[in-house]
Amino acid sequence: MSLDSASGNLDKIDTIVVVMLENRSFDHMLGYLSLEKGRRDIDGLRAEFENTYAGRRYSVHHLESTQVSEDPDHFADAIDRQIGEGRMDGFVASCDASLRSHGIREGDPGVVMGFYNSADVPVYDHLAEEFALCDRWFSSVPGATLPNRLYCLSGRAAGTRDDLPPHVPPIYHQASVMRHLDAHDVTWRWYSFEPATLRMADVRYRLGHHDQFAYLSKTGLPWKTVLDITVNSQARSFLEDAARGTLPSVCWIDPAFTNFNPLGFPVNDDHPPADIKDGQDLILAVYDALATSPQWERSLLVIVYDEHGGFFDHVAPPQAADDDPENFGRYGARVPAIIVSPWVQPRSVSHTLFDHTSIIKTILSRFCPEALDSPRQPSGRRGVLNVRPRHLGARVADANHLGPLLTGAQPRTAPSRDALIRDAVARPTPRSPTGNRETERQAQPTPQLTDLQRRILAARKELARLGHPDGAP
Repeated sequence: MSLDSASGNLDKIDTIVVVMLENRSFDHMLGYLSLEKGRRDIDGLRAEFENTYAGRRYSVHHLESTQVSEDPDHFADAIDRQIGEGRMDGFVASCDASLRSHGIREGDPGVVMGFYNSADVPVYDHLAEEFALCDRWFSSVPGATLPNRLYCLSGRAAGTRDDLPPHVPPIYHQASVMRHLDAHDVTWRWYSFEPATLRMADVRYRLGHHDQFAYLSKTGLPWKTVLDITVNSQARSFLEDAARGTLPSVCWIDPAFTNFNPLGFPVNDDHPPADIKDGQDLILAVYDALATSPQWERSLLVIVYDEHGGFFDHVAPPQAADDDPENFGRYGARVPAIIVSPWVQPRSVSHTLFDHTSIIKTILSRFCPEALDSPRQPSGRRGVLNVRPRHLGARVADANHLGPLLTGAQPRTAPSRDALIRDAVARPTPRSPTGNRETERQAQPTPQLTDLQRRILAARKELARLGHPDGAP
């Protein structure tokens, strides 16, 4: 397919929806498709894959639980050890070092060689049959969560592959792609469960802009009640915007990172120790809302993960074009990436190299391609707040967009989701005895928080100090 025709495919799309989850590798979540379902078109797991550590072989194996209690190390030094100069042989060694550093003696370092299958990820299994997978989508940075999330918005990070130190609130000054959308009058909205990560990333949107931020749902209830949702003409949420057919051109969805979100949702970002069943419920809710929306025929849904979270993947990350090649001249490990659209052929697999800046490239190529050609702009005088759009750099310029996947001659009707919905409705949902989740959360002891949750809560506190209103996304 020529570049012009691939770019032209993007003209079929008026609404782009992005959902970015947390900390799982491609092999860990989707590798079963080749190993257990015989999908030879997918570069997934093979039975002979293993890591050797301390004289013991650790083979890939199916995980019995949808919750992993360990949170494998995914900071830069640990990832360098996991990748092992492309050998992909240091995952178990890295996990064991992390367990020891936390004083965990009974932990299993081989958990990082585990994978899930169709019974564990039924929504992904459905989407893999009906739409497209990308088996060469790499995280942008061989590093932690926030640098990767910065790359997906800004095409760069803040000079480090790791998150900021724990004592520093994770508030950044990155110029995001949203500035280009505003400059070209392209509508967008950020949907979340708590204060949006965009407010952490880009100073322009740190405070205010309330019309461009909303919650995923206004119900405060689990996904299965979406079937009974009553559209409130005054309310604004992703579920209601989708039902009304009023989604903006670009929609970004943050999962629930903590249990402290005002909506009372369980953590559904897939970051260990979250139960991946809750992540499946989130994706089903988003997918079903879009599939039943009047906007379905001209929509594109991108489901991707920020980074691999320390879990095994067998594909060595390649080198990357970047304005800072010394620190960011290589991609991180592969992550799951699923592309959903009525213009995507069933059971499609793309082997094209993508990373998170491909999201930026797709958005700009569709809605304001002139932004890709704009000259590099100075960042402004030191100490002066600069909120202009800026050139998004070499990584975005080099990135591939998703146009080549939109090959359908006509949009397809959304496939039946009845079985998925029945299973989701049948899954037991914890109920609040008092009906007041906020009171109960305050009465409960503080749970053991992950590093990411501590950073999200620190950002929430700092945003409140700066003037962000309580209870606003």
